Amino acid sequence: MNNAIYDDVLHLAEKAKDASAVVARTTIDERNGALSCMARALRDNTSSILQANSLDMKAAEAAGTSDAILDRLMLDEARVNSMADALEDLVKLADPLSRTLEARDMYNGMHLERVSVAMGVVGIIYEARPNVTADAAGICIKSGNSCILRGGSLAAHSNEAIVNVLASAATRVGMPCGCISAITTTDRSATDALMQLHGIVDLIIPRGGAGLIRHCVENSKVPVIETGTGNCHVYIHESADVDMAKQIVLNAKCRRYGVCNAAETLLVDSTFDASGLACIMDALVEKGVLLHCDEKAMDIAKSAGIKTSGNNSQAVLATQADWETEYLAPEIAVKIIDGGVEEAQAHINKYGTGHSEAIVATDDSAIELFLSGVDAAAVYANASTAFTDGGQFGLGAEIGISTQKLHVRGPFALEALTSYKYILRGNGQVRA
Repeated sequence: MNNAIYDDVLHLAEKAKDASAVVARTTIDERNGALSCMARALRDNTSSILQANSLDMKAAEAAGTSDAILDRLMLDEARVNSMADALEDLVKLADPLSRTLEARDMYNGMHLERVSVAMGVVGIIYEARPNVTADAAGICIKSGNSCILRGGSLAAHSNEAIVNVLASAATRVGMPCGCISAITTTDRSATDALMQLHGIVDLIIPRGGAGLIRHCVENSKVPVIETGTGNCHVYIHESADVDMAKQIVLNAKCRRYGVCNAAETLLVDSTFDASGLACIMDALVEKGVLLHCDEKAMDIAKSAGIKTSGNNSQAVLATQADWETEYLAPEIAVKIIDGGVEEAQAHINKYGTGHSEAIVATDDSAIELFLSGVDAAAVYANASTAFTDGGQFGLGAEIGISTQKLHVRGPFALEALTSYKYILRGNGQVRA
């Protein structure tokens, strides 16, 4: 590891540590005031943020970056306004700190309280999503934490511009210097340096692809919360309404291809209406989605007139790898199953990533069996997987979706960035 880079990251983290003690003692009005100022600053500096983003976009396009990643990277006035809106939405939420989680008198007359407290210093490592910069900073400030942001090199100019705007706004209204900071070097060793700072950095949150998350989990000395990849499924039960199934599948797959709650596999009962499935597959093809079909689904695709061979094929034969692929692109795997809900559950629990899963059905017993048996952070009945995010759940802006089971699961929002401590009040008790 480069010693100079390690020293720079260490200095940044030590400043963040000092700042975290101050932020944790601020009042909710002070933190909300900072968030409001940060939102105004984003809007006031939209032009400079977009200029920085244009540099990133040009470089990414020249490098042949995929359309899905370019969509994540791109900012426009509406997206900057959405970032500001998310900060203002955080202002409306209750204070996550100093909540009494438990209160009782002990056997010896001491009074025990368990209260929520800030985590401290949160390191957030993410890829080509400049909007995460504002979301992460806002969530950390609202929850009384300081943050060190490590964005991907594709969004380097965008992230630096946004951090400068937010940090300046926060300190202007009394937040401590170092409460919002960023690692700006594109040298990858800086990420590893951050992950070694156990005792200074309290938590690492990676948000990105499977490779990034695995690298953090395997190499960090700081505790890691996994915000996982999304190999999400929509399962069409034999009892499903065709029109409902079509709308849910199209929304779950096509609303945005590059998001982690997009559907990547379509499971369909073999007893579901074949003409209805053909209609759904045809609608996906019309949206430009490439179908990776098992043999039974391929037969239905052929009967629907979908092109299955030659150049510009609209459907191809699926391989084993397709069942575990997060495409983040206009592609979807299609599998016909004979075993009903039990087989759908088994397939999802084997290949899914614990993110978001959906069933479309009118059979209540099938729905309840699916909801109880599928192992994921969010499980839907007759609704699109696209709703899995903190804003839709009423939790405000989020850092990501946790697919693990320790500490937090699902949208990683305010309460997930708090811990707790016990406060005990006595009148002279000593233990024998």
